[in-house]
Amino acid sequence: MKVGVPTEIKPQESRVGLTPASVQELVNYGHEVIIQDNAGFGAGFENSDYLNVGAKISSSAADIFNDADMIVKVKEPLNEEVSMLSENQILFTYLHLSSAPDLTKGLINSKAICIAYETVTDENNRLPLLAPMSAVAGRMSIQAGARSLEKPLGGRGLLIGGAPGVSPASVLILGGGVVGENAAIIAAGMQANVFVVDKSKKRLSELNSQFGESVKTLLSDEIKLEDYVSDCDLLIGGVLIPGANAPKLVSRDMIKKMKPGSVIVDVAIDQGGCVETSKPTTHAEPTYVVDGVVHYCVANMPGGVPQTSTLALNAVTLPYVLKLAQEGYQKALASDANFLAGLNLFKGSVTYKAVADDLNLQFISPETAISN
Repeated sequence: MKVGVPTEIKPQESRVGLTPASVQELVNYGHEVIIQDNAGFGAGFENSDYLNVGAKISSSAADIFNDADMIVKVKEPLNEEVSMLSENQILFTYLHLSSAPDLTKGLINSKAICIAYETVTDENNRLPLLAPMSAVAGRMSIQAGARSLEKPLGGRGLLIGGAPGVSPASVLILGGGVVGENAAIIAAGMQANVFVVDKSKKRLSELNSQFGESVKTLLSDEIKLEDYVSDCDLLIGGVLIPGANAPKLVSRDMIKKMKPGSVIVDVAIDQGGCVETSKPTTHAEPTYVVDGVVHYCVANMPGGVPQTSTLALNAVTLPYVLKLAQEGYQKALASDANFLAGLNLFKGSVTYKAVADDLNLQFISPETAISN
């Protein structure tokens, strides 16, 4: 199979779909890999690194989209990339379609086979291809929040861990999943006063065992969230409904009651955000202020640390890339229900229920789609 890796063109996105080590694996199995010129440069990989393991270098994205059977990316394609996709071509990347109706329409019209990293599951119904980027984003959320709390960036002028004789900042983390857990690791390590809210007693028990007294866990059904939101200095939005829009847990009225200069980092922004006042931002202009509260809503947070993120992502995506290349999409997906869960669009049909429901589109089961 011919596998193409274009340069990411989303603003301030320097990750790359395949590392040289991943390319080496594909070449070893007899596949052809085409990398766009300098696609890996931002993540620390030179053209020569790819050439040395048998890849071909192409000067243009158009040539890659025209030649490749499968496109491997990191972020969702932008309009100019969607227009280059062809019928029956495999697109394997993060998509986050529920919050992107125009992108979804474009991909439907392309009739490509679109498999989303973020909805592939494992035997425990976890999201193995989303987890490493969620871990990175969770850890970065505290770094970003701590920086945004500084006065020159519009924050309250607080040091997140306090100082001798001065209380630390209060960090409220919504969601105890991968994002929330990793945010708590960094926040607790910085000696903040950390609270994690989740709806699962089981998950909160696991976090209690992991963190002990350094993190306070709260069951969402047993608290008045508004009180905790108004008291916190830094709020981390880390909730997730796989493939669907994030629920709006924090309302505009709650924001108005937060302390001036408080900070929100909405990690759920890729899925629409869990805060009513959230809107996507970029690494170049990461924050804005609503009702005196600093909002950090960068839609590709892990892109800020592209080398770490690319290595972590490839560690989990490569087996799936190899499976598609070796077996073709039909056998690869039909033989693995967890992998099939990643199929969001198939030759013009919507094959992921949450996407169809959120965007009011007709749904066809992925099993039916690939059997036709």
